[in-house]
Amino acid sequence: MAKIVVVGSFNMDLTSYMDRLPRPGETVHGNRFVTGPGGKGSNQAVAAARLGAQVTFIGRVGKDMFGDTAIEMWQREGINTRYVVRDPTLATGVAPIFVEERTAENAIVVVLGANTVLSPADIEAAESEIASADVVLTQLEIPMATVQRALELGKRHNVKTMLNPAPSAPLPPAVMEATDYLTPNEIELNMLGGADESGSLTAYLTIEKKARRLLVSDTQTVVVTLGGQGAQWVTREGTALIPAAKVKAVDTTGAGDAFNAGLAVGLAEGKPLEEATLFAHAAAGLSVTKPGTAMSMPTRDEVDSFLNTQQSL
Repeated sequence: MAKIVVVGSFNMDLTSYMDRLPRPGETVHGNRFVTGPGGKGSNQAVAAARLGAQVTFIGRVGKDMFGDTAIEMWQREGINTRYVVRDPTLATGVAPIFVEERTAENAIVVVLGANTVLSPADIEAAESEIASADVVLTQLEIPMATVQRALELGKRHNVKTMLNPAPSAPLPPAVMEATDYLTPNEIELNMLGGADESGSLTAYLTIEKKARRLLVSDTQTVVVTLGGQGAQWVTREGTALIPAAKVKAVDTTGAGDAFNAGLAVGLAEGKPLEEATLFAHAAAGLSVTKPGTAMSMPTRDEVDSFLNTQQSL
């Protein structure tokens, strides 16, 4: 069984659905409101567990009802919570989400709370768990020093390291040096690799050129997610665009998390990059056919069935 350690955030999603997203200064009426577990790290942990991996989650939540919900949900999904810290002072993170029902587009505000104090020491306490993993997966809703330590410990123990650079932030050289797979979307790629030496935006650069500028070693891979177009992987030696699965989207929230989890599981199972990317596309595609984030993540049987159907077409 693939073994994945996810280091990251938990936020309670507070989701409002409406006919259209409000403009600045405008109030609109919503059609319905739901709450549900979210946070990029937690979403990816749940998705990876449902895809058949043995998952350990490292994170921080508050000593509050949302923190209780998180622990209960992870344990229900079979996720190891030994290294989840209950913070004594800060509240669990929350994420108000606004979804335009006609287009499935969304806008999100994240208040990170306890996620902001997940520390390098918290990661070091789980070093033995990281050492025995196939993949370490992390994101940027936690402190950069903590992200760096997770990736460094993965590299120390020859574990594949994967960074989903979301929400976008400048990446220190040490973080890039410790990352085997970097998975930005197109907006994040532009922020990370879309400026030339003078700092001017270089919109004319191709995705391949922007991604290649981020690489600091011959062994790294950048996988750029492009929504309905698919995902393009880039190394120093080559590139290819892998088409996305064709589905009818209901809610795109969490699609990137499903993709990252699927890619991590595929790589942990030893799949070649193209096959792992197709597996990730299937997970992401199925996730957007249901509302919500963590609870919309598909099971392994659903993904395998979907892939078998696609191959027979």
